[in-house]
Amino acid sequence: MEGKRSQGQGYMKKKSYLVEEDMETDTDEEEEVGRDRVRGSRGSINRGGSLRLCQVDRCTADMKEAKLYHRRHKVCEVHAKASSVFLSGLNQRFCQQCSRFHDLQEFDEAKRSCRRRLAGHNERRRKSSGESTYGEGSGRRGINGQVVMQNQERSRVEMTLPMPNSSFKRPQIR
Repeated sequence: MEGKRSQGQGYMKKKSYLVEEDMETDTDEEEEVGRDRVRGSRGSINRGGSLRLCQVDRCTADMKEAKLYHRRHKVCEVHAKASSVFLSGLNQRFCQQCSRFHDLQEFDEAKRSCRRRLAGHNERRRKSSGESTYGEGSGRRGINGQVVMQNQERSRVEMTLPMPNSSFKRPQIR
């Protein structure tokens, strides 16, 4: 039985060695693909783990300790909240809705979202305001709240109920 055990351990060692070898070749291929994809873009190749930098020109903020949101979008917290930054030779601002930098002309005054995304947001707000027959936030408005309201008004039927002191009993639905 001891012979079988040593065989099994040897087999596992060989298998784990093969897996490690495969992992090394995979990471080499990924680094080459990363280099080809982003050529010259700083902070995109992460060999040492601390090369992740903010994408704003001349920003040296280390993104290793930043929140996940800021690391994902490669922008430090300071530049995400800044009214304007110098990026790619242009003055730009970080849009909270798109999670991208846009030219300053695409923003209204000091707003943090671009006009295009704000227009869509305001349109959705206008559609849903004043149509809450089921209560605010109940989620029963449907895709287009106006159509639902019109259908409800059309399907209303006037009914007269018997007097409360009559012998009529309402059926109970369970």
